[in-house]
Amino acid sequence: MRVAVIGAGLMGHALALVFALGGHEVRLTDNKPMALKNARGLMEKALATLREAGEVDAAWTDDRLHAAVSRYASLADTVREAELIVEAIDENPEMKRELYAELDHLAPMDAIIASNTSRLDIFPLVPERRQRNTLIAHWYTPPYIVDLCDVVGSERTAPAVIETMRDVVAAMGKKPVVMRRFIQGYIANRIQAAIGLEVYRLMDEGYATPRDIDDAIIHGLALRIPILGHMAKADFTGLALMQAELLNHSYQPPPVPDASTTLNRMIAKGRMGVTAGRGYFDWGGRSPEQLFGERDRKLLALKRALRAIGPMQSEGGTGE
Repeated sequence: MRVAVIGAGLMGHALALVFALGGHEVRLTDNKPMALKNARGLMEKALATLREAGEVDAAWTDDRLHAAVSRYASLADTVREAELIVEAIDENPEMKRELYAELDHLAPMDAIIASNTSRLDIFPLVPERRQRNTLIAHWYTPPYIVDLCDVVGSERTAPAVIETMRDVVAAMGKKPVVMRRFIQGYIANRIQAAIGLEVYRLMDEGYATPRDIDDAIIHGLALRIPILGHMAKADFTGLALMQAELLNHSYQPPPVPDASTTLNRMIAKGRMGVTAGRGYFDWGGRSPEQLFGERDRKLLALKRALRAIGPMQSEGGTGE
């Protein structure tokens, strides 16, 4: 696929690398000449890190990278014959509106426009005739390591365009999550924001230091999340207990819901979690003993790997 990446900064140069490694022909541009110039070295450095880690074939040399990613000063040259246009410019609504207006005149009519916006509802900024081919494809830094990509369309985005974007992301070995509709922050950032709110409350009210908080996350949450996520963990905990915890407001920050309609619906259907064979997920007829055993083996393997890697070393952590 011919991919045009607009914006060569923190995310743009990294996305150019992602699409190049995914086998696409990439053109990269930026209205800041220095950013476009620096993109070359940044991509080379990231590629070297991936090679050293064995994440890409040694055949991916700098020369091969630059054959796959061409840099252009002109927006018109960048988007000419593009099939996918990745917008990765600043989070400024007026700047994006102006860019979309330019693209309306310059880009092929059948080109997909995918914004990397992390928080803006860009759809009202897009010219009417481009709406059906426009969506959000939001990546996380660094996207050549972090696989998640939020794929979000509007009511006017053609379903086939959403499917195409999902397939393109998945074909590169990444993990697309297609959301039903736009919401600021998508899923991962909203969960992260909720954690942040509670973290600051714990520090500000004198319950814990930054070191305490990171130890709790690294040695508690972080061990289970890569294996179970949150919803599968709920199935292993048991949905009745999760319901009881939701109703217990004693340690939850406001505002706290009295109930979850989704959780209540699962319980009403007898989907109580792993012990019932079904909860949020269908556990394939395997016994609880089999499932708990598999979970434990995976957790131990991850624990060994994390022990070998070790956490980032830091000093202090008193919050003062």
